[in-house]
Amino acid sequence: MRILLWHVHGGWMDGFVRGPHRYVVPVDAEHGPWGLGLAGRPWPHAVEATAEDLASRGGEVDAVVLQRTEEIELVRSLTGLRPGVDVPAVFVEHNTPKGSVPNTRHPLADQTDIPIVHVTHFNALMWDSGRAPVFVVEHGVRDPGLGYTGELERLGVAVNEPVRRGRVAGTDLLPAFSEAAPIDVFGMGGGGLAEATGVGPDRLAWAGDLPSEALHAELARRRAYLHPFRWTSLGLALIEAMFLGLPVLVVGATEAWRAVPPEAGCVSSDPKELIAAARRLLAHPGEAAEMGHNARKAAQARYGLDRFHAAWDEVLAEAAGGTRGANTLKGAQR
Repeated sequence: MRILLWHVHGGWMDGFVRGPHRYVVPVDAEHGPWGLGLAGRPWPHAVEATAEDLASRGGEVDAVVLQRTEEIELVRSLTGLRPGVDVPAVFVEHNTPKGSVPNTRHPLADQTDIPIVHVTHFNALMWDSGRAPVFVVEHGVRDPGLGYTGELERLGVAVNEPVRRGRVAGTDLLPAFSEAAPIDVFGMGGGGLAEATGVGPDRLAWAGDLPSEALHAELARRRAYLHPFRWTSLGLALIEAMFLGLPVLVVGATEAWRAVPPEAGCVSSDPKELIAAARRLLAHPGEAAEMGHNARKAAQARYGLDRFHAAWDEVLAEAAGGTRGANTLKGAQR
């Protein structure tokens, strides 16, 4: 199939475009949010398309994967095709609902032409998706390989903008964890972390925003991975850490309990339990390595790309079967 989608969520996109189809990614001169293109990513099955390309070849698109409501009208204006009517379309909801949870109504809840695909069962449960068809396709992550050494008696955290996101990201919990072990925070926008938390860089350090391979190598040197988020869709960095072979310490919110079995680390809504587990892992590197091995097996079983792509092919085939337009090519391969 030729699948049209925008480059919105880089981590999710990295897994999705490694499937068997051809992925058409809009690009413009500004390389902004509506035309980022491949952004230098080595995705061999993906091709960039300008507005002119889409206007002249829009009829060759077999399906559209939407991720923002504005893209519905954007597809119409660029290709002349109505998503869900002239061309099969699905909407990927990456996020947990906001506002009056669990009463938050999804923007596409009042229509039936475009199915909503949630990335976790928790999200599907919490969003009010109304009359819209609903699917759940759990994350698919490229396996970076076993890299764990755990040689540094430190905890690793990956979070963008920890100061701005505050309690949502669990940044306020980090000072208590830093008493058990020094913490290195990786990601964008970490400036001001010491001022916001009152903890100096000897115990809580912002380690910067690293490319994926460098980030994986650095995380793998830490004794354990800490996932302090209170309210987020399941973090891809957590899954990547499990693939690397790190034991994980996870605040027991949203989808965490489903992603992390007990033998892979500690999941708890009681920070004291997580801090005690952190101390134990620092004191017992052999136990940490065994838990990390279990974490890797769990990630491979649930979040591998083969399972992810097979599930997506089922969703796309079903969406194609329910679309009225002439562009419907159920199961087509190009």
